[in-house]
Amino acid sequence: MHETIIAANIIKEAKKLGDIKSVNVEVGELGHLPAKELEMTLRTLTKWNIVVKEKKATVRCKCGYNGRPKILERGHDMCLFVCPKCEKVPEILDGNQIKILSVETK
Repeated sequence: MHETIIAANIIKEAKKLGDIKSVNVEVGELGHLPAKELEMTLRTLTKWNIVVKEKKATVRCKCGYNGRPKILERGHDMCLFVCPKCEKVPEILDGNQIKILSVETK
């Protein structure tokens, strides 16, 4: 259900630009849902050419680590991750958002 709401918002925003041919979306690996789930939902709800790319996450930890987090578990509307160096929860710098990168109209 969550993926349907996110997909509906993407569709609504894209349609503001006119008659849509394709949409390019970026899904952060720490985002609300996996990229594949969003892609499947968008394909089900539209006849557009859908391109969904996953963006790797970047975190910063108090221990001094900067880089990709260690993902412990990934599921629908959840992602458990820690710093790969000290195993504590780091601050997310990037890779937790879902963004429309481009829209092509007919």
